[in-house]
Formats: sequence, structure tokens, C-alpha cells
Amino acid sequence: MDKPSELVEFEHMVLGRHQLGNDKRRRQADRLERSTYIILSRIRVQGPMSIGQLSEAFVLDASTVNRQTAQAMRAGLLERIPDPEGGMARKFRLTAEGERRLDAEHEKQVQELDRVFAHWPADDVREFAHYLQRFNTSIEQLSGQPWPRS
Repeated sequence: MDKPSELVEFEHMVLGRHQLGNDKRRRQADRLERSTYIILSRIRVQGPMSIGQLSEAFVLDASTVNRQTAQAMRAGLLERIPDPEGGMARKFRLTAEGERRLDAEHEKQVQELDRVFAHWPADDVREFAHYLQRFNTSIEQLSGQPWPRS
């Protein structure tokens, strides 16, 4: 591998294989599926969103988003509400249970990362986070699909 981007491509591919909690632990009670975690996280940051907005944000077809949100609604994590801004489309917002489960999943994810970074100096973790954010932001700029950051 001669080009630096080839090294990044390889490590990016490997990283995709190492999703935290993407094994038997994920099946434990109270663990959220990855797609549910991402949807709940996005709605928390952005506020209530419609199927169309979620579909656009994740570059997924509406039927896929509809299946994912229906599952989250059955689990009591999301509820449909009238558009707070008066639009026609109904939107999804987190329920109290959705907030609780999202907080719990976030804490589990952070604990797993703490284990990964146990022997890293704090400055290295901060630098890694900075470069990861820069990497993600560059992808978002190219794709036109920014992720809102709080």
C-alpha cells in the first residue's frame, strides 16, 4: 500500500467489522440495535423528524426508514406527533423510554470505548477524536449530508 488513502481505506474497512457491541453482547436485554441507536441519536440532536427527513438524512428509501421507525414505535422508543412547525407530515420524537434507552446505550458504548482506550494517553484519544471528526466532516461536505453536532 503506497498511498496514505489506501492505508485509511484498509483501516476503515476493518473498523466497520469492529462495531462496538456487534456480537452476543448486543443481544443482551436493553441493548439497542445499531440502526435504532443511530435514528434515536439523530432525532435527539435534530428534534422531531418525518419519514422523509430521516430518509434524506440517512440516504435510505422511505420503506426502510418506515420499517425501522415502526419497530422503534412498537418498542415504545418513538412516538408520532403532529409537526410542531405546522407542516402536513407527522414527525417522530423520542418517548421517555426512548430517552432512557438511548442514554443507557450511549453509556454502554462509552464504557466499551473506555476499555479500548484504557492504555492510550488522554491526549492521543482527543487527537484521534479530532481526526475522526475531521474525516467525518470531510465526507459530509462531499456528500452534502451533514450530521448535526450539539
